[in-house]
Amino acid sequence: MNTDKMVSDLVSQARSAVEKKSSSKDQALPVIRIRPSRGWVSLKPRELWEYRELLYFFVWKDIKVRYKQTILGGSWAVIQPFFTMVVFSLFFGKLAKVPSDGIPYPIFSYAALVPWSFFANGLNQGSNSLVGNSNLITKVYFPRMAMPIASVLAGIVDFVLAFAVLLGMIFYFGIVPTINIVWLPLLLMLSFITALGVSLWLSALYVQFHDIRHIVPFLTQIWLFATPIAYPSSLLGEPWRTLYGANPMVGVVEGFRWALLDTNTAPGPMIIVSSLVAIALLFSGAFYFRRMEKTFADVV
Repeated sequence: MNTDKMVSDLVSQARSAVEKKSSSKDQALPVIRIRPSRGWVSLKPRELWEYRELLYFFVWKDIKVRYKQTILGGSWAVIQPFFTMVVFSLFFGKLAKVPSDGIPYPIFSYAALVPWSFFANGLNQGSNSLVGNSNLITKVYFPRMAMPIASVLAGIVDFVLAFAVLLGMIFYFGIVPTINIVWLPLLLMLSFITALGVSLWLSALYVQFHDIRHIVPFLTQIWLFATPIAYPSSLLGEPWRTLYGANPMVGVVEGFRWALLDTNTAPGPMIIVSSLVAIALLFSGAFYFRRMEKTFADVV
């Protein structure tokens, strides 16, 4: 309850700041009329910028709630991908003898699990962001899109912790990163865009259809095995390998391996396909989210 009150107070402060800024220019308080949208709707990026302090608070709130009353705290950000790597190394690396592009299988799989965990956690948290904060949506107005954005951004902390372990494993196995490492921020951005685009779709659908909560874990599990985490994409020849990039996380995972482990399977055209699909997911999800936003407070 205290957190909800703090959010409500911050929303009120943000609205007051916007009104004061407008009144200083027009010498009068603005009159805001809220009408149902028709046809194509604006994404209103300027509105998100005006509420950037609220977005920051949502991110901080999600981080605090994630580790509140936990025994291991931030260690969960490392435990989940690490033990998944152990399982994959045992069953796929040792027993199934899955190739790993000449890289030790543990580091081969963990380098893919780090960006994947960021994407999967962002997808799970972002899809539930509106329904999980329904009490705020029905009480005060603010850009609703701030909630899924904040939920995905909060995963950066987990990513940093898991990435630190990845760097330790890289030096343990005697692998020296090349200049390709400069591409990592762009690859992380591609993972963020993908997670946010899908989260915008699912969070808006979740308000209308609550059985989406049962679909998200199943979708995440299928997506995991549809992404070359336990196996390399080099098993596919062209042009199928490029078409495989229609799954945006394929470009992210193979890009991370190429940038950090200097594999011979550079993403190439695959990363272009992945980027185009990710951008299409983001814009289509944003327009659908804005289109359905007028109904959130009524049906959430």
